[in-house]
Amino acid sequence: MGLYLGDRICINVLAGSLENAKAIYEAAEGHVLVGVLSANYDTVEDAVKDMMKYNGELNGNLSVGLGNGDPRQADKVMTIAKSVKCKHYNMVFTGVSGTRANNGTEDAIINTMCSLTGVPGMVRISTGPSSSHSMEPADVSVDTAIDMIKDMKGSSIKYFPMHGTAHLDEFEKVAEACGRKGLALEPTGGITLDNYEQIVSICLKHNVPYIIPHVYSSIIDKETGLTKIDDVKKLMEINKKLLGM
Repeated sequence: MGLYLGDRICINVLAGSLENAKAIYEAAEGHVLVGVLSANYDTVEDAVKDMMKYNGELNGNLSVGLGNGDPRQADKVMTIAKSVKCKHYNMVFTGVSGTRANNGTEDAIINTMCSLTGVPGMVRISTGPSSSHSMEPADVSVDTAIDMIKDMKGSSIKYFPMHGTAHLDEFEKVAEACGRKGLALEPTGGITLDNYEQIVSICLKHNVPYIIPHVYSSIIDKETGLTKIDDVKKLMEINKKLLGM
C-alpha cells in the first residue's frame, strides 16, 4: 500500500477514534492520510502519547492537524513533530521551517496554509499566530508564495478555507501555479461528495503533481463523530474514475 493513489491523489479525512482510523485506512486501501487534531489535547505530552498509537496502526499515514486551521495550535504541532514521525503535518505559513527542523526528515509532507484574498492569482500568507491578526494582511502572488514555501522546505499549499466551489476562479489560479511550479496542493474547506470530483478535476487539469483533498465534516456522522466508512469508499471510487483505474 502506497501513500498516493496512482502517485497523484491521496485523501485526507479525520478519525473520530482509533478504531475509526483503522477502518478508514483499510477502506482507502492505504491511500489516505488520517487526521488527528492537536486541538483535541490539553498538552503536547497527551497528544504525542495518543498520536503514536494512531501512527503505528496507520503505518505512518497519520496527519497531525491544527483544528480548523487554528494558528494557536501551530506551536503544539511544531513540537509534536519532534516525537511523532508521521507522513503529514498541517502548518501555518510561518511555522513550516520550524516544523521541518523539528521533524528532522525530508520525506514528511508539511503543508503550508494559505488563504483566499478575493483576487485570483493572489494568496494570503499571514496565517500565523501573530500575523493572522495583523492590521494589514500579507497578500502575495501564488508564484511568490510557492517560491517561499520551497525556501522553507514546505511540501504543499493547504488552500483554506475554500468554501467548496464558491471561489473556483481563485482556486484555478492556485492549481495552475502549483502544476507549473511542481508543488502539491491540498484543497480544504467545504468539500463534499457532491463537489469533490469537480475540485480534484481542476487539479488534474493543471497537472498538479500531488493532490491531497481534505474532506472533513461533510462525511462525519453527526451523532457518533466518526467518519463514514462508506463515504471513504465513495471518494476512492471517484479517484479511481478520475485516474482511469
